[in-house]
Amino acid sequence: MNNINWLKDYISNFTTQTIIELIIAVGIIVLFNICSSSIAYIITKILKRKPKKGETKNHKLYLSLKRFIKIIGIYIAIIFIKDTLLLNETIILMIRRVFRIIIIYMLANIICECITLDSLKRLRRNDTKDGISNFVIKIIKGLIYIVATFIAILELGYDLSGLITGLGLGSVVITLAAQNIAKDIIGGFVIFTDKPFKVGDWIQFGEYEGIVEEITFRSTRIRTFENSIVNVPNAIISNASIINCSKIEKRRYKINLGLELETPLNTVKVIEEKIRTMLKEKENVMDDSVIVRFDKITENSINLLIYAFTNSSDNESFLREKEHINYKIMQILESERVGLAYDTKTVFIKN
Repeated sequence: MNNINWLKDYISNFTTQTIIELIIAVGIIVLFNICSSSIAYIITKILKRKPKKGETKNHKLYLSLKRFIKIIGIYIAIIFIKDTLLLNETIILMIRRVFRIIIIYMLANIICECITLDSLKRLRRNDTKDGISNFVIKIIKGLIYIVATFIAILELGYDLSGLITGLGLGSVVITLAAQNIAKDIIGGFVIFTDKPFKVGDWIQFGEYEGIVEEITFRSTRIRTFENSIVNVPNAIISNASIINCSKIEKRRYKINLGLELETPLNTVKVIEEKIRTMLKEKENVMDDSVIVRFDKITENSINLLIYAFTNSSDNESFLREKEHINYKIMQILESERVGLAYDTKTVFIKN
């Protein structure tokens, strides 16, 4: 009730000058809101070379600049009518501190948005690898936000020397907690420099297998073939034996074909030659890799070793090629009326 009475008294004391100042303050806010789009657009076009059509207004830098300009307008309007609003020095000081902290973080955000892969490549004369560049960009952005946080702490009136001393008391705890993080960051750097895989590769190590979706400071994100996401710490993955299935240039086809033990030797030779010819005639099979040999004799079968490399790099095309070769082999066996051997045992019954 007291607040309502105070508000009524406050409004009743409004003069023409007060109303004009309030209108001007609102006008300042509206003006900065209207101009924010144009100013942010121009600055974004200047800082971002050759933006694609329609990309500028969706760019994070444009949105950050637009917010930055609007907040400046609000601050100027508040300072302009501080006497009209009867704001004391304590409140004004608090508003200024809050404004400065907001500006610090918004400037940090704008600087981070200006640091892109293209800008880093231009500094390094276009010879920077994308993976390493992204990693360096993330480190730089992290440092910028850390510096912004320290400046914000100073703005709040805290003594950083006392804070650092306090951190020194708990340095052992912090060191122990940071060990794993440091290992993961170093592991991420090793991944980018050694390049055992990149985003989009199909990798396999330990119990994990899938497509690499993202490599961050601390972990590598893998989408498994069950469509689930696994985040593996970089410290683990950098020390693991990794099979990069995307790097496979050719795939091996190998089978031990067991023919019936009663198969005539001439027929074995014919089957062997037909399979060899069939493999060499196939477009996706490397001719110089084809091996078809009478490998061994077991107690149940005559074994043919069939060995060849296909130029199928991905698993799907290899499976199709493998299936086609299997069909052809079975057709050859059918044409020669030879069956495949199976395990048999001879049992003697003593009367």
